Amino acid sequence: MSTINISLPESMKTFVEEQVAQGGYGSVSEYLQELITQDKKRKMREYIEELLIAGLESGQAIEVNDQWWQQKRTHLINQLHLEK
Repeated sequence: MSTINISLPESMKTFVEEQVAQGGYGSVSEYLQELITQDKKRKMREYIEELLIAGLESGQAIEVNDQWWQQKRTHLINQLHLEK
């Protein structure tokens, strides 16, 4: 594992130490790792949302029903057999 040194104002240091104590974290490192993990997840959700919106705005809407899914499955199965 790598080490990063950071400088914090005293008020932030106090806040972080309080969060560690109250949140059941074993160390400041654990707390910061959790914050970074949450930030990564938030950014991934934002990215996925952008992709979904782009998809919704990308063309004419089609009705997706059981028949559509069956046709899609059949098409994909046929593609798999052609590739063999």
